[in-house]
Amino acid sequence: MAQPVGRGSGTLKERLGLQGVDIPLLEVALTHRSYSFERPDARNYERLEFLGDAVLGLVVTDMIFHWFPDLPEGELAKLRSSAVNAVVLAKIARSIGLGDDLLLGRGEELSGGRDKDSILADALEAVLGAAYIDCGLDQIRGVVERLFAAHIREEFDRGVLRDFKTNLQEVAVQQGGALPDYRISSTGPDHDRNFVAQVYIRGEHMGSGEGRSKKLAEQAAAKEALTRLAEEAGRTVASNLPAADARAT
Repeated sequence: MAQPVGRGSGTLKERLGLQGVDIPLLEVALTHRSYSFERPDARNYERLEFLGDAVLGLVVTDMIFHWFPDLPEGELAKLRSSAVNAVVLAKIARSIGLGDDLLLGRGEELSGGRDKDSILADALEAVLGAAYIDCGLDQIRGVVERLFAAHIREEFDRGVLRDFKTNLQEVAVQQGGALPDYRISSTGPDHDRNFVAQVYIRGEHMGSGEGRSKKLAEQAAAKEALTRLAEEAGRTVASNLPAADARAT
């Protein structure tokens, strides 16, 4: 069964950026149960899918835990859920041409199984499980980061989590009507660029932040500005309190 791992553009190993993975095991990861039902000597990917699901969950959890150190547990859980659901997995599987490499039974082939979300998602998890067995967690982390990093950042930017920019805009308008002004700079090569945002309100610098995208940097700057505004509001309230009567006992 050597053909299926090379039917797409380049071998599947090349498209994933894997080294050293066992080809027969990778072929098992591409074998749907409909194929193994027609050929009893063929193993299907269901056990590898079980393992790959756990490995993917661990790696994505570790990534977002370290990428977003200020996020509470609930928001981390939302981001992880948005990153590893079946629709996302199927989309990523299509991006690497995984459907072209699947081994399907005749009925599943005729019913369009190569483009079914459920099959693509399960097969991708199985491939990650197979790769984990032969390549270890370090290589898998690199593969998952390449495949999932952009989606995770997009989900964060899209407002799956708390939107500090919107909150800051609302507070700024309430306190005087001036909209926040963001000024962006960046450093590093195109493939590894780091962005820095400075936010001003009525010309006064209120906060700064860094991130892997402009939106992430702006969110971080807005969060800092919100903290500063809250502190200033607290000081204003305190200064307006009546002074204690020195003669009080």
